Amino acid sequence: MKKKFLSISFLLFAFHLTLNAQSKKWSLGDCVSYALENNISIQQTALDNQTASIDKKQTFGSFLPSLNAAASHSWNIGLNQDITTGILQNKTTQFTSVSGSVGIDIYKGLQNQNNLRKANLSIIAAQYQLVKMKEDIGLNVANGYLQVLFNIENLKVQKEQLRIDEEQLLRTQELVKAGTLPRGDLLDSKATIASDKQKIVNAENSLLISKLSLTQLLQLKDFVNFEVVEENTLKTENSILINTPAVILEVAKEQRTELKIAQTNLAIAEKNLVIAKGGFQPTLKGFYNFNTRISYADIALRDVNGAVIGVQGAPPFFDQFNDNKGQSFGAQLNVPIFNGFSVRSNVERSKVSLEKSKIALEQQNLDLERNVYTAFTDAKGALQSYESALEVFQARKESFRYAQEKFEVGLMNSFELSQSQNLFTNAQSEVLRTKYDYIFKTKILEFYFGIPIVKKE
Repeated sequence: MKKKFLSISFLLFAFHLTLNAQSKKWSLGDCVSYALENNISIQQTALDNQTASIDKKQTFGSFLPSLNAAASHSWNIGLNQDITTGILQNKTTQFTSVSGSVGIDIYKGLQNQNNLRKANLSIIAAQYQLVKMKEDIGLNVANGYLQVLFNIENLKVQKEQLRIDEEQLLRTQELVKAGTLPRGDLLDSKATIASDKQKIVNAENSLLISKLSLTQLLQLKDFVNFEVVEENTLKTENSILINTPAVILEVAKEQRTELKIAQTNLAIAEKNLVIAKGGFQPTLKGFYNFNTRISYADIALRDVNGAVIGVQGAPPFFDQFNDNKGQSFGAQLNVPIFNGFSVRSNVERSKVSLEKSKIALEQQNLDLERNVYTAFTDAKGALQSYESALEVFQARKESFRYAQEKFEVGLMNSFELSQSQNLFTNAQSEVLRTKYDYIFKTKILEFYFGIPIVKKE
């Protein structure tokens, strides 16, 4: 009974969580924040940051001395030379040897220092890449979010149009019964309703596909129950266009991440060239070595003629460790004279990479200038299209109202009314399309001006 109660409780809890998940409505800020935390591309780029930090730690280790230790134990069977006496003997012996070495770079053409500076630059570049990825994801999410809002409003327009046409059908039926309108007008009204229903189906499909696209960006699986906030927080009034493209470009040059990435890559290429040139310089390395050995075989005692007069046991382990130890230390100087053109080839490759980085930076500046002017022109054109669409909508609205009045008194047939109504519906859809197109294009222009996609309150 207790197990049954627990099972029912778990099912109720899971159902409660499902209802909460389905009832949540996502704002643009929610979508962007969630995408920045869960998007796979961002997670992969964040791992590149960790790799850059590991590379820096490894580069810093080149300043530290290297320490190595070794130990071995061997059995020698048969005729072997005693490592202690140097005499060849036919017997089985055991030996233990221990050694250790320490090395440190005193001078290496400043390559270690330059590698550390390059590692710091690589970390900065990786951080810029992560910022750039987040910015791109944020723009894509904003575009997807606006597309969902457009399809929601478009669906409402189509449903409202169906409601109006159904009311018109009832009115047409009454006029046909009264003999005011021919029966053909009734058939036209029914055809219009069938067309409205088809438009609703298409609008629903477009909404479902836009939800699918947005939920994939968010890494969500349930796109059918995904809902967005429909509040009017996205206003069409915007002051960004009071700035000139030149002003926006100057701000963009100071803030745009892709430009900072190109500048950092150029600095890394310069360091690579300095590191490669360091290969022409001599290197100086200090070293210290320690070794000792221990034998486990008995030592034969001999007279002046070499005859064996007795056997002495092997000295104690630590006595041998101390008596047989040896040490060496010093400095090693290496002067590169000829290495099969390897150093020279590295320098030449680094020069080519440096020139490519300079060209990439110059290209990035040109791309930024083109993108800013294009974004400004697009936003300005989108505003003009939106304002024109509003004017057309008002005109079509009045025209449709006038057509309805003429239809009521029999001065216009149903076909002419349907044509006027289609123009009015198309004007409504065009207002929606130009509205969200303008909002998104101003978002892009704000993006270049340093304004975040989602403003923090």
